[in-house]
Amino acid sequence: MHILLLASAFNSLTQRVHVELRDRGHTVAVELALPGSPLPDAVRRHAPKLIVAPMLKTAIPEEVWTAHTCLVVHPGPVGDRGPSSLDWAIHEGVDQWGVTVLQADGEMDAGDVWASVPCRVPPVSKSELYRGEIADAALEAVLLAVERFAGGTHVPRKQDAACTAGTRLRPRPYLDQSVRRIDWAENSTQDVLRKLRAADSQPGVLDTLLGGEWYLHGGHPESVLRGRPGELLATRAGAVCRATKDGAVWIPELRRRRGPGQPPTFKLPAVRALGDRLPPLPEHRLPLLPEARHRTWTDIRYREDGNVGFLSFSFPGGAMSTEQCRRLLDAYRDACARPTSVLVLGGERDFFSNGIHLNVIEAADDPAAESWANINAIDDLVEAVLTTTDRLVVSAVAGNAAAGGVMLALAADEVWCRSGAVLNPHYRLMGLYGSEYWTYTLPRRVGPATAERLMREALPVSSASALRLGLVDRVVDCGPDGFAREVGGLAARLASLPATASRITAKKTELDRLESATPLAGFREQELARMRRTFDDPDAPYHALRRSFVHKERLPCTPPHLGPATVAQTGPIPSAADVTGTARNGVSSRPNR
Repeated sequence: MHILLLASAFNSLTQRVHVELRDRGHTVAVELALPGSPLPDAVRRHAPKLIVAPMLKTAIPEEVWTAHTCLVVHPGPVGDRGPSSLDWAIHEGVDQWGVTVLQADGEMDAGDVWASVPCRVPPVSKSELYRGEIADAALEAVLLAVERFAGGTHVPRKQDAACTAGTRLRPRPYLDQSVRRIDWAENSTQDVLRKLRAADSQPGVLDTLLGGEWYLHGGHPESVLRGRPGELLATRAGAVCRATKDGAVWIPELRRRRGPGQPPTFKLPAVRALGDRLPPLPEHRLPLLPEARHRTWTDIRYREDGNVGFLSFSFPGGAMSTEQCRRLLDAYRDACARPTSVLVLGGERDFFSNGIHLNVIEAADDPAAESWANINAIDDLVEAVLTTTDRLVVSAVAGNAAAGGVMLALAADEVWCRSGAVLNPHYRLMGLYGSEYWTYTLPRRVGPATAERLMREALPVSSASALRLGLVDRVVDCGPDGFAREVGGLAARLASLPATASRITAKKTELDRLESATPLAGFREQELARMRRTFDDPDAPYHALRRSFVHKERLPCTPPHLGPATVAQTGPIPSAADVTGTARNGVSSRPNR
């Protein structure tokens, strides 16, 4: 079936729906709802059988929804209405929520119900919830609705009839800053965290700090530090710790409020954003192996379980600055000094990595120089993984990954990917050739022809397609909260296998053979030569594309590569046996629904 996706942006959920529908044999086109691009004309051009709107902030024109069945994904349970659904759910502290697929009509969020799926609301940020539990529920609901539409006999239910016992139609307003405001003297730590999490990553919580107005982004509890409410207490990994009435919270990022006539602002690590305004504060670093009493936030953690080391990292938005890459490399080297035979590298439930940090680069006095420093820092990290020969390294891809982040994952001996993750293994949409040793690792896994196609098409890839292509070695079929537990069990079993010791021995032999034939340094030098020319050319498209991305400028039109996309060229989606069966190391993963 030919399906058109209408969206305000090709965001994470739109990408997830895009790849999953392609995997199931549909042809899929994307049309972005942009000013000056009339949707009725676009729809006539695409001539779709069905329209799906995974993330649409504007109303579908009557001319469209009267001529086509238009299924709208609403991130709320049946009866919930309004533009701030997830914000209200987190703000009010609910633990159960849901996603509803509605048929578009003349009133926003009021159409008939085609499918609804419940989900949990763990204590995480809105953006992490959206990419995790909400995305999983939305995908399940969309697939069910598409199946029902294709069957031709399903009759969607009116919302009032679809509401379950105890629920009701509930239109709710936009959650504005008057409700989000933090009273540091009166709000408890839990209240502060709820407000911060409900506003992340957009719009942030507007606040006054050190004589300026800032939007606060992200929030994590601190267990030890205390001070006067509102006082800044310490820094850690670019974040600032701020005292509450009964504790303290870590705030990783800030965005300066835009002044009249000023250009748009963007998020930066809090310490970097505050700059010279920040008074001298202690840097509260944690050791590689923190004591049990250190129940506090840090963006890099390490733990051990028997012969397995787990080096986890979680950077806001998945971006990795020069400083973050260097700290992660230091932690990786420390982890490699530990007596383990398997090292698991990755986050526990959200982004793996999206490569270099474009916001930090844009804010630099010399963006070209910072681009060069950042790409070399992430290359150093990838090189360290590629040249580790005394243990097996596993990349645990809990969430989405893109560009250099995908190539970082591919540097490991094995890549284990959560079933809900989406990969974007390409660079050209940012005007870059790419580095991170991709010219070695990508063709090695998928072959030169497929590597070239992935780079040229610049389309997202589902975890199932990644498995079929050879990009990943295992898909772990579980929810976001279950991934770390599943990976822990798989890694323990890998470490116990008799074949693991021989595989470790073979790594050294293989690296020696490669270095004698085509040294890794040659791949890096060739890639960086292309990147250096781009960075040093002020007229290179990269600089304009980076600025547009960082400042969230609207695109002039829907990018041509977004449609129509044919059926994924990776064959049918894997069966349950493929996803949960034996990988090349002989360890089976277990479904966890």
